[in-house]
Amino acid sequence: MKTQAIRISAHGGPEVLQYVEVEVPDPGPDEVRVRHRAIGVNFIDIYYRTGLYASALPHGLGFEGAGVVEAVGSNVGFLKEGDRVAYPQGPLGAYAQVRTLPAATVVKLPRRVSDEEAAAVMLKGLTVQYLFRQTYRLQGGETILFHAAAGGVGLIACQWARALGVKLIGTVSSDEKAALAKAHGAWATINYAKENFVERVKELTGGAKCPVVFDGVGKDTWEGSLDCLQPRGLMVSFGNASGAVAGVNLGILAQKGSLFVTRPTLATHIVPRRRLEESSAELFDHMAKGRIKVEIERRYALADAAQAHIDLGGRRTTGSLVLLPN
Repeated sequence: MKTQAIRISAHGGPEVLQYVEVEVPDPGPDEVRVRHRAIGVNFIDIYYRTGLYASALPHGLGFEGAGVVEAVGSNVGFLKEGDRVAYPQGPLGAYAQVRTLPAATVVKLPRRVSDEEAAAVMLKGLTVQYLFRQTYRLQGGETILFHAAAGGVGLIACQWARALGVKLIGTVSSDEKAALAKAHGAWATINYAKENFVERVKELTGGAKCPVVFDGVGKDTWEGSLDCLQPRGLMVSFGNASGAVAGVNLGILAQKGSLFVTRPTLATHIVPRRRLEESSAELFDHMAKGRIKVEIERRYALADAAQAHIDLGGRRTTGSLVLLPN
């Protein structure tokens, strides 16, 4: 069968996104075909569009979506036609009306989670889950630093931290975003357009600094983030919104207090499938109890994916963005 999808044949700006007709294969034995009702838009999509993250051209974009099962492979026993499902990180190609993907990447949606909520929360929410519950397992009572606290991942992190009894210090780029992060559970905020975030972290913690820093910004905040850590603290660099961190000098880690550094990804935290199911269940439970609410700031037609990239890349947005298939 054929469907409409976004494809790129060259790396570059939003203009390289093409809305084209493509062929959708029937599911193989371990695959499932899903008709999307909503598709998530994330910064990682921009990384693949620009070529920061490489994949053989031409290819689709997008990792995250939600919809209804249309067909299942012969080996798939846990899904059936008509099931509502979502996935946080399938193979590239979520920007499509219909797609076929490995069944192992898909989870059933509970009734209390809408399609749009699922498309907006799966990748971002499970990112926060692995950051807070696997990479550095927060126990409650810690004071942590989280960059870009008013973004899609950041707003979920603020809520999850509050649910755990953790004091989250969030960096933001404006007073409006500071108010938004505080409203979602941030203990304190730092407007880096006006304040030195390193000095402010020291003030907020009485000089103790933080046991862990979560940094999805990248090169612009790398050096300062290291200075916000306690001796033997953990630097968690999980994104590159300002560009990739390069030329890391391990000697600096020793000089700044025997620091630890990790560069985790979601993909290695949701396998085997049992871990995906457990992580998703924890996220859905927080949503059901009202501890985490999904903020969908903007909705775009699938054909308007380029505009979504312009808005997200220009840091004009807070919360989550979703594409709606025509």
